[in-house]
Amino acid sequence: MNKTNFFLTLFTLLLFSFNSKAEFNIKARTAILQDYLSGEILFEKEPDKSIYPASMTKIMTVIIAFDLIKKGDLSLDEKFIVSENAWRLSSAGYSSMFIMVGDEVSVENLLKGIIIASGNDACVALAEGIAGTEDEFAIMMTAKAKEIGMENTNFANSSGINNTKNVSTVKDILIMSNYLIKNFPEEYKMFAEKEFTWDRTGGEPITQGNRNPLLYSSLGADGIKTGYLAVEKYSLASSVDRNGRRLIAVGSGFDTKSDRSRESSKLIKWGLTNFDLVKVTQSDTPIEDVEVWLGKKNTVKTYVNKDIYKVINKGRKSLLKVTLKYNGPIHAPIKKDDVIGKLNLSYKGEFIEEYDLLAFEDVKKLNIFSRLMKSINFLIWGDV
Repeated sequence: MNKTNFFLTLFTLLLFSFNSKAEFNIKARTAILQDYLSGEILFEKEPDKSIYPASMTKIMTVIIAFDLIKKGDLSLDEKFIVSENAWRLSSAGYSSMFIMVGDEVSVENLLKGIIIASGNDACVALAEGIAGTEDEFAIMMTAKAKEIGMENTNFANSSGINNTKNVSTVKDILIMSNYLIKNFPEEYKMFAEKEFTWDRTGGEPITQGNRNPLLYSSLGADGIKTGYLAVEKYSLASSVDRNGRRLIAVGSGFDTKSDRSRESSKLIKWGLTNFDLVKVTQSDTPIEDVEVWLGKKNTVKTYVNKDIYKVINKGRKSLLKVTLKYNGPIHAPIKKDDVIGKLNLSYKGEFIEEYDLLAFEDVKKLNIFSRLMKSINFLIWGDV
């Protein structure tokens, strides 16, 4: 028989229509906003439009290094010798760390020079140290982009400076930013650092501030990367963590620096003030006990093997219902992680999603004598 044993009612609004998106706009050619934990897109404006990602390219340069460090193939204290190619970018009017030819610079300092000072020279030095040449490093970058689902991206260099073959989309930059934060939570903390001092060769130490304007606001920003090219104008990939809720925004084609800061802030504030995040379940945490037939335990704990979050809209009230459905009692024996039912989400009585409901523990079968007695009991008294 069908049993519905568990109802969780949340008197909140599930983000179920796109009307809210239509009521908001941003002064950028293309933009996207995502709730990080639920993965839901809260706003998008031509998210697949091709862009020149400029210095947002450097996010992937850093990811390649972080990946190698995680695998044990690179260390933060390893040093690379600065080539003339790298040095040229520190003397050509580009954003720079101001390294010199022949300097031996640690990977950690190069990473900070890229992340905080946006040094194009540091990008080339890191790329050459890892791959031998910047061209070979760009191949690694594009391969990584394809691996993580960036379908409309090609990287032609490590810094994002002028190259018509260095292309992406705000949707792909969002995917890349998501990957960075999820896979390198400790290393990602570098993106929140507001200044970096490089004890350069042949001169006094030079201190540069982080170019991300949102770090200096009260939003709770902790990353990620600005960009500028004359042909693309201003861009920004940003992330804000407020009380455990993270939003990631990417915009490109802002007309001015002030537009970039103001409009990115506006987009994030809109997401924070118009939507809430509801945690439905936590991975590997028991939800509810369900009845067992002919087992050494009368019930078995259930769970879902993933965190489930839903974004809700503060503007309207509605009903989000979470229901456990299973054919029960569940016959023993039961092994941990056996699928014994479904967790269903519905909105206004309409089905939204379902997830496998798993056994949280083993339940062994009763011996033959105990099973016989229990069956007789059931026949006489109807008592399971």
